[in-house]
Order: sequence, then C-alpha cells, then structure tokens
Amino acid sequence: MTQQQDGRERWALVLGASSGFGGAVSKGWAGAGFNIVGVHLDARGTVASAHAVRDAIEAMGVQVAFHNANAADDDKRAAVVGSIVSLFEERRAAGAEPYLAAFLHSLAFGATLPYITEAEGGRELTRKQMEMTADVMAHSLLYWVRDLFHAGLFGRGSRLYAMTSEGASLAVPTYGAVSAAKAALEAHVRQLALELMQYGITVNAIRAGVTDTPALHRIPNWEHLLNEAQHRNPSGRVTRPEDVADALVALASPLTHWMTGNVLGVDGGEVMAQRDPNG
Repeated sequence: MTQQQDGRERWALVLGASSGFGGAVSKGWAGAGFNIVGVHLDARGTVASAHAVRDAIEAMGVQVAFHNANAADDDKRAAVVGSIVSLFEERRAAGAEPYLAAFLHSLAFGATLPYITEAEGGRELTRKQMEMTADVMAHSLLYWVRDLFHAGLFGRGSRLYAMTSEGASLAVPTYGAVSAAKAALEAHVRQLALELMQYGITVNAIRAGVTDTPALHRIPNWEHLLNEAQHRNPSGRVTRPEDVADALVALASPLTHWMTGNVLGVDGGEVMAQRDPNG
C-alpha cells in the first residue's frame, strides 16, 4: 500500500547546511517544497557560503532558519532544538501542522592523520583527535535524533539520513579516524532504524562517491583520490553534491516508507567498478 502526501507542513533539518552535500540537499529539499532549518559552523571567512545557500532557499519561496553553531556541542544542540520547538509552536498558532519530515546529518569535521609513522617530524593521531572525530561524525547523529524525537518534532513518515562514505569499509592512508567514525555512523543508523520503525520513522545512510567538496580538500592527497574516482567511475566523472541532492529529494517521498536501516549508494556505480590497471 502506498502512502499519499498529507496536509502537514513539511520542514527539513540539515546539519552541515552551508556547503557540500548539506548545501546542495538544503536547496534540493527547498525546491521540493520543504521549509528548511539549517545548522552550520562557519567563521567570518567562510560564512558567505552559508548566506548564499540561505538566500537561494529564500528565493524559492519557502521558510528558512539558519543557525551558525557547533552541531557537536550539547548546549548548542539544545538551543537549536528549543528554537525549532518555538518555531513550530508559532506555526501551530497560525493554523499549520508542522513536523520534521526530513533530516540530514552531514557533518564532516575530523582528524586525518596516520595511526603510526616513523617520518621525521611526523604526527600521529591522538586519543583526543580520535574521540573528537567519532563524536562529531558519528555519535552526534544519535544525540540529535534522540533530542528531536523527545521534543516531538518528528512524525509518522519522517525520513532521516546520514552521510557515510566508502571509507567505512576500506583502509585509506590518513583516513583511519574518519573510517572508524563512518563505520560507527552506519551502526548507529541500523540501531536507530530498528528502534524508530514502530513510529513510522525511517533511517538510512547515504554513501556518496568521492565528491569535490570542502571536506575532501582537508584530506591529504585529495587530488589523487579525486582523480582515481574519476577513472574508476563508469560515468567518467565524479559524484557531484547535486547528485546526492536529487537522490534525497526522491527518497524523502512517502513511498519509501518500507526502506530503512540501509546504506544506499549514490555514486554512479563507482563502488562496484575496479580501476583499469591499463588505464
């Protein structure tokens, strides 16, 4: 049995909304009629990107509220959740029935250092860096989802997504902490999917191909990763943030109510293709 769109007012919350996947998905969901709440962390030098995304969303005629805050900080998370509660109370007073119909966790902030090195002056990953990477890129998903659920902001039909990567199952130089975090993130997705399905809420991970985003540029030798992905991808190009946005617009449909606990590839077939040794 299919589910038809109801009369509730659809909102989407995007963590990491100012650029890359988060920025593209924010604009994609806005174009599909979702009102957008975005959370991003930008200093003076990079906040222009967040403003550009927000302005583009406003031009689409939907409501938008952006918060420049550290999404991995407990107090900042509580403040944003509280602001959404207040916003929804205002919307209900105006006769609407708002809920978070879609949610995206796209936080890409972690340490990219080797576990072990003998290079002169080389730096190794510290305990603090490992724990920070896991907390931001994996465990924060649980804390956000739990707080939003208990605040009554989700509803039957809410679609929750988290950005993972091929690194969750591969070993990549200097990527160990992020690989571990992505593997943990996928485990959190499965557990949340198990516990939330009874409420009609689905949770899935999105595994994008290698994409030219600001987060990629923080990985040593990122140019090599991008070049390898382009050669390996059957399409002859790398994944773009807009490819992921298109997929999430489609996946946010009520018709995906029986899809949960998955790692969904959005990579043009990159993960299945082997590098041509003669290429």
